[in-house]
Amino acid sequence: MTARPPAPEPLPHPVVDNHCHLEMTLDGTEELTAAEALDAAATVGVPRIVQIGCELESARWSVEVAAAHQRIVAGVALHPNEAPRLAAQGTFEETWAEIEQLAQAPQVRAVGETGLDHFRTGEEGRAAQEHSFRLHVDLAKRLGKTLVIHDRDAHDDVLRVVDDEGAPERVVMHCFSGDAAFARECLDRGFWLSFAGTVTFRNAAYLREALVAAPADRLLVETDAPFLTPVPFRGRPNASYLVPLTVRAMAEERGDDLEELCRQVEANTFAAFGGVW
Repeated sequence: MTARPPAPEPLPHPVVDNHCHLEMTLDGTEELTAAEALDAAATVGVPRIVQIGCELESARWSVEVAAAHQRIVAGVALHPNEAPRLAAQGTFEETWAEIEQLAQAPQVRAVGETGLDHFRTGEEGRAAQEHSFRLHVDLAKRLGKTLVIHDRDAHDDVLRVVDDEGAPERVVMHCFSGDAAFARECLDRGFWLSFAGTVTFRNAAYLREALVAAPADRLLVETDAPFLTPVPFRGRPNASYLVPLTVRAMAEERGDDLEELCRQVEANTFAAFGGVW
């Protein structure tokens, strides 16, 4: 078993992990149940989680776990890298039909993560990926739910599609990966920017510049657990209880009072995901 990092010092005010994959584990990782993950996170000031299911089985599970735990809400979607695979199999339409149904559950606050990924999907799969993204944008608007965008090496195309379709009222840039200039493009459209453990990585100065450029009322924090564990535990399994490491790094980089930033991030998260839960 791969040992999880120790718990950090608790935050002075609660924040929400707005993007987590509780059903996923890394090879050799000590597995946490949803209840265990919630309890561990709550002890350090992270009492609520947005659980993201981005293929059909995990979307079904996410709806169920959010129904079972009041402190969890869900997002459901087909991941950008899932769409071309399903299209090649001829099963995209039937799978999408079930995602549409799952998204209507009251415990589902978000449609996502969806978007574009030019890192893992080559030219041959990008048409299917974009078609899927457009369907998700439309679904978020029809249901009045938050759109959670996955954007990897696809900044310009993500904005092109959202501009073409018209953005929903609430849009979150999951695991924000752009520089300050791209942050301004997103902010001009009213999006929230969600920062993960990547903002603590040594080679991510451009992310820290974007973090500083963003107004406090547009900031969110996430784990993307079990991935993207913040420094000093990069490479070990991530979980919601490690959010304080990222929040402290954000406050230090911005020169913000930690408690004030926590209060703002909590309020931002409730605004971004349709209210308190």
